[in-house]
Amino acid sequence: MAVKTLEVRPLDGPHPQFGAEIDNVDIENLRDEDFEVIRNALYNYHVVVLKNQAGVSPKAQYEITKRFDPTCEGSYGHGKTLDAKRSVLHPDLKTIPHQPQVQVIGNGSYEEYEGLKNFVLKHPHHRVFHKSVIPEEDDLDFTRFYRWHIDAALYALNPPKVTSLMAVKVPAGRRQTLRYDDGTGEEMDVPLGTTAFVSGQNMYDILSEDDKEFVRGAKVEYAPHPYVWMSSAKSRTDGLGMISEGLELPLSELPPVDESQIKILPMCWKNPVTGKLALQIHPSAIKAIHKPDGEVITDLKEARDLVHRLQRPAISPQYVYAHDWVEGDFVLFNNQGVTHSVVGAFSPEERRLFRQCNMASSEGVMGPDGVLY
Repeated sequence: MAVKTLEVRPLDGPHPQFGAEIDNVDIENLRDEDFEVIRNALYNYHVVVLKNQAGVSPKAQYEITKRFDPTCEGSYGHGKTLDAKRSVLHPDLKTIPHQPQVQVIGNGSYEEYEGLKNFVLKHPHHRVFHKSVIPEEDDLDFTRFYRWHIDAALYALNPPKVTSLMAVKVPAGRRQTLRYDDGTGEEMDVPLGTTAFVSGQNMYDILSEDDKEFVRGAKVEYAPHPYVWMSSAKSRTDGLGMISEGLELPLSELPPVDESQIKILPMCWKNPVTGKLALQIHPSAIKAIHKPDGEVITDLKEARDLVHRLQRPAISPQYVYAHDWVEGDFVLFNNQGVTHSVVGAFSPEERRLFRQCNMASSEGVMGPDGVLY
């Protein structure tokens, strides 16, 4: 019997070449030729939804994620960041004991799952991270982007190439109005607990020619231990970077800092398949901007305002893909080509259980010059 080639169907997303869906993938027994179809789809469409994967094991999730970066050591993309109680990431994830590269995220209380016993998951809520918040009486009707980000430690470890997300349990179909609350009046209708994605390629493409020239030559210096460093600061209402109030932790209050491990990365990262550029910046973690002419912007507010101006147009509603999760959806995304955000406000009884996997890359990110950083 002839083996069918996997069919890649572009999603009816916010713009062409962003988002695709593939049926009939056997992740547990993935043939090389099927993986190549998935890999090409990922680097051309950036977000790939593999449908009907409810039975996929954490081991198979780890294996397909690692397959995009076979020589990586298989350590979780944030390393031991989660051990730091002050890290803004600490409350959000539980590690699967028998597959430590795979994390469990979601909402609600659970007696047992994959070796985890009697644990509680708490969906990240903008109330704990944003400077101003939606009033409590409006909380279940309205929501925001929690934090636009790239999955990356941004200190000592290289950004993961790919992240996988597996929907084990999805709450029933309530919807919310997502508000930007930034004076633009922009808002979106979104499914409860959606994951929002924007294309870094589109983020670059819609810039002016002058800005494109600037970002091709500029670099971002990230804070050491950035998720601890930012833990006392608060975010903008659109989730795209922090408000500058001098609340970041001083170096003396961070874990030990090795200057050689501080990351200075290009603003633009090159796609390994298409060669196209993506504007890839984690706005919350930036500490300084290295301009193409060699000047360094060390004023934090100035650096943040510059990055916000560059990134904000691409998170407008017409460019956002808000995935409507169905149990069994297995989503792979190009972590070096998209920026994404958690979304949603849950009631305590609304249960959501997802698995996430990404691993620190074996190599640096490729800049516009073809050099790895």
